[in-house]
Amino acid sequence: MDVIAFERSAQGTGASRRLRRAGKTPGIVYGTGEPQVIELDHNALFHALRKEAFHASILNLKVGDGAAQQVLLRDVQYHPFKPMVLHVDFLRVDASKVLHTKVPVHYLNQESSPAVKLSGGVITHVLYDLDIVCLPANLPEFVEADLANFVIGQSLHAKDVKLPSGVTLAPAFAHENPVIVSATAPAAVISEEGEAAGDKPAA
Repeated sequence: MDVIAFERSAQGTGASRRLRRAGKTPGIVYGTGEPQVIELDHNALFHALRKEAFHASILNLKVGDGAAQQVLLRDVQYHPFKPMVLHVDFLRVDASKVLHTKVPVHYLNQESSPAVKLSGGVITHVLYDLDIVCLPANLPEFVEADLANFVIGQSLHAKDVKLPSGVTLAPAFAHENPVIVSATAPAAVISEEGEAAGDKPAA
């Protein structure tokens, strides 16, 4: 994805406020080399941020007349109640260096799984992204978790997700291996089972 920005000369709180009033969003590019302060068109940025790929893809950032540089979106600051982006951070990407980032998880076949279709169960998404490491060229826009055979009482852990070639879970995240999705029985069924157990005579 291509991102157009311009160099920002004035800095500070007052300058940033004036920039926002002019329909611009201040930002910074950091990483290899000197940090570069930039400004972007707010409306174009706001709409781009609504796309999942903008958050998990290598972006081609062109600042003014300079050469395009590959970056990752690293941080976004939003206004607490207005639909406004206050600031964005981009990280320069080195093609030869491993990235440590997050990638979204897409859950497939949830409604057709036995847990839902046969048992009326509740699927709970615990995590919506995975912490991964890979070279920039191997960075996927998302990974998939297939729930086609998911049954009541089953949980899927991070290590259960099949990752693309060249992509691995970040070491600390892999060691933790958290649950990312689970299937539980409906509350009414659990309640009925509890009542049935309470009706049993004492041994």
